[in-house]
Amino acid sequence: MYGDCQVISSNMGTNINPNFNFISNFQHFSSILPKEENGVLRGKEDMESGSGSEQLVEEHQGIIEMDSNNDNVLHQNLKKKRYHRHTARQIQEMEALFKECPHPDDKQRLKLSQELGLKPRQVKFWFQNRRTQMKAQHDRADNVILRAENETLKNENYRLQTALRNIICPSCGGQGILGEPSLDEQQLRLENARLRDQLEQVCSMTTRYTGRPIEGMPMQPSLDLDMNIYSRQYTEAMVSSSDMMSMPSMLPPEAAHFSKGDLLIDEEKTLAMDLAVSSIAELVKMCRSTEPLWVRDSESGKDILNVEEHARMFPWPLNLKQHLINEFRTEATRDSAVVIMNSITLVDAFLDANKWMELFPSIVAKARTIQVISSSVSGHASGSLQLMYAELQALSPLVPTREAHFLRCCQQNADEGSWAIVDFPIDTFHDSLQHSFPRYRRKPSGCIIQDMPNGYSRVTWVEHGEIEEKPIHQIFNHFVHSGMAFGAHRWLAILQRQCERIASLMARNISDLGVIPSPEARQNLMKLAQRMIRTFSVNISTSGGQSWTALSESPDDTVRITTRKIVEPGQPNGVILSAVSTTWLPYPHYRVFDLLRDERRRSQLEVLSNGNSLHEVAHIANGSHPGNCISLLRINVASNSSQHVELMLQESCTDQSGSLVVYATIDVDSIQLAMSGEDPSCIPLLPIGFSIVPVVGSTVDGHPSPPPEDGVANSGCLLTVGLQVLASTIPSAKLNLSSVTAINNHLCNTVHQINAALGSPASIENGNTIAEPNNAPAPAPAPAPAPKQ
Repeated sequence: MYGDCQVISSNMGTNINPNFNFISNFQHFSSILPKEENGVLRGKEDMESGSGSEQLVEEHQGIIEMDSNNDNVLHQNLKKKRYHRHTARQIQEMEALFKECPHPDDKQRLKLSQELGLKPRQVKFWFQNRRTQMKAQHDRADNVILRAENETLKNENYRLQTALRNIICPSCGGQGILGEPSLDEQQLRLENARLRDQLEQVCSMTTRYTGRPIEGMPMQPSLDLDMNIYSRQYTEAMVSSSDMMSMPSMLPPEAAHFSKGDLLIDEEKTLAMDLAVSSIAELVKMCRSTEPLWVRDSESGKDILNVEEHARMFPWPLNLKQHLINEFRTEATRDSAVVIMNSITLVDAFLDANKWMELFPSIVAKARTIQVISSSVSGHASGSLQLMYAELQALSPLVPTREAHFLRCCQQNADEGSWAIVDFPIDTFHDSLQHSFPRYRRKPSGCIIQDMPNGYSRVTWVEHGEIEEKPIHQIFNHFVHSGMAFGAHRWLAILQRQCERIASLMARNISDLGVIPSPEARQNLMKLAQRMIRTFSVNISTSGGQSWTALSESPDDTVRITTRKIVEPGQPNGVILSAVSTTWLPYPHYRVFDLLRDERRRSQLEVLSNGNSLHEVAHIANGSHPGNCISLLRINVASNSSQHVELMLQESCTDQSGSLVVYATIDVDSIQLAMSGEDPSCIPLLPIGFSIVPVVGSTVDGHPSPPPEDGVANSGCLLTVGLQVLASTIPSAKLNLSSVTAINNHLCNTVHQINAALGSPASIENGNTIAEPNNAPAPAPAPAPAPKQ
């Protein structure tokens, strides 16, 4: 997928994994090398001036010798190549004749060669190459037009299919069918409509006489679920209760549907292309300007946007549609970093919705390209403009996702060797799209990508948007309002880590540990872990409108549960019960990460290991930090026999914006399928894990913590624990209180044991082995608020 990625060393940080060596496998790829078309080699000068400026003069000299067997053998010397570069005048004259007559005859070529001091053969070759070049350009232009027409036809086909599926029968109100229905079907539909009316009348009469409302639809039979069917055993006693709890069930929604009214018409396309020019200019200024547009915060060291100065510098047309100040809040952040990926590969990933989601699996929950408005005639990325939809997420059900339709434009600055990727809003001239909750408007945002030597790129990122002011849970209030949840700092930190991961995916010489038989098996294992991370991120957020239920009416409670019905491949089919909780901890996020990623220390926590030991049988390093790795673990090695082996796939990753530790149990057959090079997308995964994010100016119960006496900044973090269990393989099953109580108690005990382990002297000693970047001392252990049971 990322074929142009450069695999080289990255000496960022003080802890370098010895198993991760980029430089030894570095190979230089060039995505802009001239190509050979129709047997004619065209160089860079060919592409710029349209001339075949390098002609080959061939000299043949044959030497005939007699061998010892009196056989005549013909030996011909190798062809000697001599390059001749045309002058500017020669190219100009041949170009002028080519415009009048692309196929000159022998007399015209002879006359032109005499005037220009060339051989007729050289003139003939130049015209051949020029015709081939023109034909290739026309073919590329035709391909672009055909692709756009094909995309339009597919969209129209999809819209018609959606309309056909939503046809309602005018007689009975049921789903319509195509063609003429049979007589039996008509009678059954009419009979169903008559019975439905009678049922509603009976329910209405019963309600009138009894005074209690009667539901017209029959209740589904309940199913008591026992927690003993779960793969993990729970030590809590089960509550014997026949009371049923109504739980929201939701299928994973499809990507955002769109109708014909969502597409831009020709007049709007012209306006969109004009706005793209203004948006790129605004992005460039916001990336390169300092004061008074950006003001440096002395406490945090981050740039803060001067909203009044921004409105003065960019008054029209992007700020034409103003929102009420009381309803919308402005978020604007800026950051810059160096990533281990060249600009061509980055641009390709940003313009492809699927690659964009894979590049940011923990931020972009859903993305799709709705309409390609403009693309370069030559098929080059520069100048492309497309209408996109995206849903952005934070890894907690307490933070609502942000959905937006926006236009994405790409422009290259060849003189500076840089690219600009800008997103700007569409609602300034096209307001027929359905608004999300809370409403989110993506103002001109994006990045400037500057090429650097050895395949590196410097990326300057600006994230600017308006979000509807809605209350957020107090534990995440500072995290969201400070811009750390959706700001440029988080985007760039994840981009840096993912670029290293992609470089490791493409590497062939990294020495892995354990039972990994081939590079194909290594890639399959990494793809399986990537899907595990993405599944976990989506399942613990509010992506797709997924609703979560609070178990307590207390505003301090952070426990949320939900159920999902899964029928698609990639996850176990049936009803999945999920529970998520977030707790503030007075410890640096890297210290919590070191505890949870270490399988030996984590196995000491009874609630997480259930008394089982873990042994690493395979290890893949996918970043310069030793914590960025994928492990294949064997559960309870002492008791497992060769016939029954339990395995666990785990990936841990960390960067400046936070850390993730995600793992899932997996059977041996599935691992053998991945190791054999087969497609691992069908392997079912039900991941659980932890998300740790640092909090600058940490909070306790939603309130800012007091400043330390020694003047050193507090270094707390927010720990989000996400658990998932397959409650039943029956999609229509319902949960009782015993199931919910058991997973809630398990979640609470998990948080308590993690907090206790972090406060133990052994954990403090282990946690000090890796120094914090700013060398700030670890705070004294303190009890942390736990979820309410």
